This record gives sequence, structure tokens and C-alpha cells, in this order.
Amino acid sequence: MKAQVVAEFDTGQIICTAVDIGRTHDFKLLKQSRLPFVSSQLCLADRGYQGFAKLHAGACTPTKKPRKQLLPKEEKQHNRALARLRVRVEHVIRLQDLPHLFRALS
Repeated sequence: MKAQVVAEFDTGQIICTAVDIGRTHDFKLLKQSRLPFVSSQLCLADRGYQGFAKLHAGACTPTKKPRKQLLPKEEKQHNRALARLRVRVEHVIRLQDLPHLFRALS
């Protein structure tokens, strides 16, 4: 089972969720959910949403390491800064005990 949570950054309020059974890629679930993103809206996502920036100008995902190369220092700093921001959503998921809820639904 795959669960996706969209939360408001400042308040931590859950805006919506999407659930799919079986093995579903994060980005595929996002496209299937057809969420209406406003162009001025900043969307912080993890590596599972690579390619999201092509659909939404406000998408921010971590930079992947080039094959057989090291990730430049600036990109590492970007990834860390993004992780510090994204942790708020992870805390929302933990506080709501959403993983337990979604397992119960399956």
C-alpha cells in the first residue's frame, strides 16, 4: 500500500491524502491524484518525486548524485536544507499515526 500526504507547511494541517494498493511509484500516485497545484505554490518533495518540477514550477526535490561522481557541495547543502524543511511533513505523518491508519485500511 502506498500513501501520499499533502500538508500545509506553516500549520501542519493535512490538505489531502491519496492511497493506492500494491507497488506504486510516488510520482505516479501524485499524477493519478490530479491535485490542482497553484503555480505560485512551493511544493517540497522527496526523491520519489523526481520529474515533478517538469509539471509544477514550484516543485523542489533533492538533487540526485550523478552516476559514478560525487554530489557537489552546493547540491549537498541544497538537499540538507530541503530535508530540514520537509521534516515538518514527516512529523505531521508521525503525529497523526498515518502509517498505522493506512496499514489498517489495507
